[in-house]
Amino acid sequence: MFVYFIMLLQSLIASGTHIVAKIVVRDIEPVTLTMLRSGIAAAGLCILAFIRKEKFRFRKEHLGSILLLSFLAIPVNQFLFLTAIRYTTPTNAALFYSTTPALVLVLSSVMGREKVGWKKGLGVLIAFSGVCLIIFERGIDFKSEYMLGNLLLVVAVIAWAYYTVQGRYLILHYGAFKTSITTMVLGTIMFVPIGIFGIADYDFSVLTIHHWSGLLYLSIGTSIIAYLLWYYALSRTTASKVAIFSNLQPILTTILAWTLLGQTITPVFIVGGLIALGGIIVTQYG
Repeated sequence: MFVYFIMLLQSLIASGTHIVAKIVVRDIEPVTLTMLRSGIAAAGLCILAFIRKEKFRFRKEHLGSILLLSFLAIPVNQFLFLTAIRYTTPTNAALFYSTTPALVLVLSSVMGREKVGWKKGLGVLIAFSGVCLIIFERGIDFKSEYMLGNLLLVVAVIAWAYYTVQGRYLILHYGAFKTSITTMVLGTIMFVPIGIFGIADYDFSVLTIHHWSGLLYLSIGTSIIAYLLWYYALSRTTASKVAIFSNLQPILTTILAWTLLGQTITPVFIVGGLIALGGIIVTQYG
């Protein structure tokens, strides 16, 4: 029973990420927020690595992949996510990220690493049809901020899916913790040339305890605590059971967005969300 509590807690923290990001990004623009979030998370992970006495030694042939994953993790995925959430809704973000398993399957197939059966292929088509329904919910207007946010989310999720596919190979060699902390720290360093300008021009005196609480939630809560809970659950039960709980995230985010932000849940989102979740489930168990 304890492992189910852990999985539920992890899903709640992950679901809250989209809500907190939506609130914090209203007052802290994405460049500064990305720099602060990744910097705090990287510092926390370095402390954790020091406590665990981790040794970071990598083969030369893997350095290129590590640098690519680092770039995808922070300058692409995290920055685009925080930029997108400023314009679109937390529920859209949660639903789009829930399609990561389907995107991983597509990328693995394109890269020749995994064969896609007809059931999984059907699941992918169903999932993406639901997402497309939500993307174009307000019509096709590429000048609208809502559309911009949705399209940036798509790019961010693709980057995260590619990170997942490429990261699997490195995880087999170095482990999930060492791979994640390395890409987090290096990705943060890569973002410094951009992020330093945001921090230099930002007036930190306007930040309240609520802003700092949100920052700690996004950095420590999401990037460290939720991560540790995820891998604890994977070590205690099957990946399929963990996946079931991860599918709860769009639902939990929708409930939180409705209760905390007063977001209107449209019929189109409900239909598109159900179609997408149905496709994700078919993909996972097809």
